[in-house]
Amino acid sequence: MKKSYHIHGMTCNGCRNHVEQTLSKIEGVTTASVNLEKAEATLESHKEISIENLQAAMQKEGSHYSIHLLGEQPVENSQEEKKSTNGHGTGVFYCPMHCEGDKTYEQPGDCPVCGMDLVEEQNLNATTSEQWTCPMHPEVVENETGDCPICGMDLVPMEPDLTAEEKTYKKLAHKFWLALGFTLPIFIIAMSEMIPNNPLYDIMDQKSWNWVQLVLSVPVVFYATWMFFERAYLSIISWNLNMFTLVGIGAGVAWLFSLFGMLIPDFFPAQFKTESGAVHVYFEAATVILTLVLMGQLLEARAHGKTNTAVKELLKLAPNKAVRVIDGKEQEVSIDKIEKGDVLRVKPGDKIPVDGSIIEGNTTVDESMISGEPVPVSKTVGDQVNSGTINGNQSFLLKAEKVGKDTVLSQIVHMVNDASRSRAPIQKLADTISSYFVPIVVAVSIITFVVWSIWGPEPAYVFALVNAIAVLIIACPCALGLATPMSIMVGVGKGAQNGVLIKNAEALEIMDKVNILIIDKTGTITEGKPTVEKIGVFGSRFRESELTKIIASINNSSEHPLAAATVKYAKQQEIDVFKTEDFSAVTGKGVEGIVDGKQVSLGNFKLMEHAQVSVSAEMKNEVQQFQKQGKTVSYLAIDKEVQGYVVIADKIKESSAKAIKELQDKGIDVIMLTGDNQETAQAVATELHLAQFKAGMLPEDKLKEVEKLQQQGHIVAMAGDGINDAPALAKSNVGIAMGTGTDVAIESAMITLVKGDLHGIVKAKNLSAAVMRNIKQNLFFALLYNTLGIPIAAGVLFPFFGLLLSPMIAALAMSFSSVSVIANALRLRSKTIN
Repeated sequence: MKKSYHIHGMTCNGCRNHVEQTLSKIEGVTTASVNLEKAEATLESHKEISIENLQAAMQKEGSHYSIHLLGEQPVENSQEEKKSTNGHGTGVFYCPMHCEGDKTYEQPGDCPVCGMDLVEEQNLNATTSEQWTCPMHPEVVENETGDCPICGMDLVPMEPDLTAEEKTYKKLAHKFWLALGFTLPIFIIAMSEMIPNNPLYDIMDQKSWNWVQLVLSVPVVFYATWMFFERAYLSIISWNLNMFTLVGIGAGVAWLFSLFGMLIPDFFPAQFKTESGAVHVYFEAATVILTLVLMGQLLEARAHGKTNTAVKELLKLAPNKAVRVIDGKEQEVSIDKIEKGDVLRVKPGDKIPVDGSIIEGNTTVDESMISGEPVPVSKTVGDQVNSGTINGNQSFLLKAEKVGKDTVLSQIVHMVNDASRSRAPIQKLADTISSYFVPIVVAVSIITFVVWSIWGPEPAYVFALVNAIAVLIIACPCALGLATPMSIMVGVGKGAQNGVLIKNAEALEIMDKVNILIIDKTGTITEGKPTVEKIGVFGSRFRESELTKIIASINNSSEHPLAAATVKYAKQQEIDVFKTEDFSAVTGKGVEGIVDGKQVSLGNFKLMEHAQVSVSAEMKNEVQQFQKQGKTVSYLAIDKEVQGYVVIADKIKESSAKAIKELQDKGIDVIMLTGDNQETAQAVATELHLAQFKAGMLPEDKLKEVEKLQQQGHIVAMAGDGINDAPALAKSNVGIAMGTGTDVAIESAMITLVKGDLHGIVKAKNLSAAVMRNIKQNLFFALLYNTLGIPIAAGVLFPFFGLLLSPMIAALAMSFSSVSVIANALRLRSKTIN
């Protein structure tokens, strides 16, 4: 029996070997083969082995991977991962360095690869409900306000729990201040040896003070910073070598050396001893190093909280309560009690609770946090409004259409979280370097010890030990690993604040390289709000009202915005529609069907050819007069004869011309591909000063054009909003969907513009350039830091300048290297991308 499985969480050959060995040990498995690149495992067995047994065996071995059959959804993670957090968030945690890609955990802890604290994903679950408790009986917890069932007192809102992020910071802060309190006396005792006629020796001799240092170091090593040694141990047994490997070895060697020096001083040569005969101890080096690394972790925890500020700001938009109207009566309810179809009252200044449409009243809505545009938008009956946007100074009634995770706000938060955890291709460079980094540093440390032992000045062994420890401590693969994900996280959040939703990090990297932009016309260049300007009639068989009824009837089954315009026009004329039978949409050409027993074809000239309907020269001339004005015209054929046409005008967005000019100034060639006719396309291109455009493009034509440009070596971005744009969006290097377009287009794209205008592409391009520049700065600083820091720690400056780097200074520099990378990434928050 042979089966293939997907393995989630492998990052290196060490992972691959561990998974392969684990699977091979399972009873019934004859052979196990694991492919790292494909993330697949092939098992041969004598009997059927359940997924649960496979996953349990992997977890029993201390593994952190998930396994499932190819093509199926993964089973739940281990029981350990299933535990929910008591934090205020969702219980979804991930590594900030993305060591395991997009893998998440449901419990806070350490990353099994790099050892860093997992951070919590932010989403709406924590903000959409509020609980109430009794001030006298805290065990009483209710979801709604009311009276205490025990004492009758009014219930009061519960204080929200701390987020996992806040709990981590609080825990680290407690340990840091404790470590600092014990480390300072150790440091003072050790440094007093540099004072002539040391006054401390008047109280006790040096050996006694060494014992004091030992006692004071125990809480630091075995409580405040013990987690570093645990992480170091796990990194070695799993061979996921990381920063904590180096810290654990360096500080551990210093502390253990000192302990043995006190217990068995005669074992050590005279070089390691003082004049009093006591062995030199390095309790101050070990504790100071550990305390400084702990301080670095504390600063990182604080900085991490700022990297997802954009998501937190979006979360603040989600209201907890809403006013529901039932039979004319208003009642305040929790947001999670709202159901689709409910009628809600939105009062002046309130946050709009869910997505829906206005059924009574009109107002202005501040949509700046979702669209990035500061100007309030006027809304009236029938207009759509989104959760989290802020109502103006008028009240209105709203019909709930999307609630919970289906709202635009929730989808934005979900997309931002997913993108923040995704890995940019440039991350592979950092991963490759990091995989060799720690073994090389350990080797350099050993070489440093050997060189100083042989050629160093007296006491040679002391110099050798101190410099070897300094090499271990100063090296910081953490800074290298954080360089890319921190910039991506901040950049994706910055985009969300400005109405640019990034589906994954790869889109940001590729967008910076784009040199050709293909744009659709309707809904992309134009407003996508077409209106019927004229119903033309050929001959005398039908009146204008009859043609209007037939056009609206067949378009009533279509989702196209042009079709919606004709249906709306018929309603305004108070014209009822017929039922359409055998409806079919001919992609890129028009629609066909049977209306009132008549065979109807409505679309462009290509549809007339498809339907084998002849169009006279006079008809073409009349239609072209409108097309030359940039308007869209559809022929109407009834029973194989052209009986009229419909003229639809779609205004060009005010921002289109300016956005195209800005993109061209950035060196991007802009090409318009439209399914409309040549005359209409020419008129639009002339108005926008577009030199390159193609008309009459079917979906397959747009796709072929993208492929052709890619074969020529261009990096192509495609912007569109319709179903007919989806193939080209998916094929392009970067697909950009208008947020006002269809779900299919949005799903096919890597970037979505919430507001749906071309200026969003300018923002996306500027954001991409800023993020990639920031990533390169981070990588440069991290590589430069280690390139210079390790040789200095090894003592290369000593022969020339007599300079050595204390392990304590090395620890301080190492801690701040990671913090500096995060701080540089945070600069993106103040970057202007408009």
